Amino acid sequence: MDYCRLGDSSLVVSKVCMGTMTFGRQNTLEEGVEQLNLAFDSYGINFIDTAEMYPVPTQPETAGTTDKIVAEFLKGRKREDVILATKVAGTSSRINWLRGEKEEMCKLNKEQIEYSIEASLERLGTSYIDLLQIHWPDRYVGGLFGQPDYDIDSENDPGVDSSFEEQLGALNEAVKAGKVKYVGLSNETPFGVMAMCQLAKQYPDLYPKIVSIQNSYSLIVRKDYEAGLTEVCSPRNMNVGLLAYSPLAGGILSGKYAKEKVDEKARLNLFPGFMERYKDSQVEKAVAEYANIAEKHGLTPTQLALAWCYHRSNVASSIIGATSIVQLEENLKAFDVVLEDEVMKEIEDVYKIYTDPTKAYKNK
Repeated sequence: MDYCRLGDSSLVVSKVCMGTMTFGRQNTLEEGVEQLNLAFDSYGINFIDTAEMYPVPTQPETAGTTDKIVAEFLKGRKREDVILATKVAGTSSRINWLRGEKEEMCKLNKEQIEYSIEASLERLGTSYIDLLQIHWPDRYVGGLFGQPDYDIDSENDPGVDSSFEEQLGALNEAVKAGKVKYVGLSNETPFGVMAMCQLAKQYPDLYPKIVSIQNSYSLIVRKDYEAGLTEVCSPRNMNVGLLAYSPLAGGILSGKYAKEKVDEKARLNLFPGFMERYKDSQVEKAVAEYANIAEKHGLTPTQLALAWCYHRSNVASSIIGATSIVQLEENLKAFDVVLEDEVMKEIEDVYKIYTDPTKAYKNK
């Protein structure tokens, strides 16, 4: 395993991060702990990512269960040996079960951020969080979770959103209190990253510096990040480390959904409508082309997709997930695969044709 410093932080993270969003629905407590033990003890992982709303799809009956499984894993570890990341949910009119008995819709105001941090610390059984991320923006943004791209006519009243100042101010208090070490963003845009980084630069005593961004990034979801965020987050500019989530695009890039008989327990079949954007016909065509490249060079589709993401120069760490030990080991072993120049060229040739294959879905 290789390691890197995450953005401007002092955190030295493994280049592969253990995602946990299936723990509590698709994986039991015992299975989750087993996966984490294997990753840490046999493969050199030191980095875990969770969220207050996990497992997904989120629901009131299971929200927070993932954290309790992570807490069980932490009981057998020295806390300083684990870099623990979690997330506070952004605005949502339909999620009203994360803020206690008040049943308030999720927002990123000061009161709710403070509540979220305290609840996460309690569930995780720890006194501090290494990296706290804003799960998604507290404002209208285009393209989020497969939605249409930004449309000026769809802008809502900015006065109803929690300001960047309020969000960063609440996070800064948590940092000063020792409850959070560093802060990051997720599903964010170039505008959001620049605005928050500029506030921290201008008022360093009031606002913490953003050190990471957790966005979807894979062979079929590249353009949104590479077209703007790569420059913004570059070490010579804002120095914000990319934590690439869904490097297998919900499992689509593994090729398992292209088989004649697909496991009914596979995530996209188990939860109809979940990550629907990955089932578009253009996505299927792109996935087939990448699978052909993998077969030509003696690789599995999973090895091709993960090796590509693991070793991208703009990726600090790739967040992987699995529902079985067999899947997890294939994912982790793929880190040792280095793609040859010929393979990389063939990938770029396919990318030129299928630059943004989820676009057909997003703009329906």
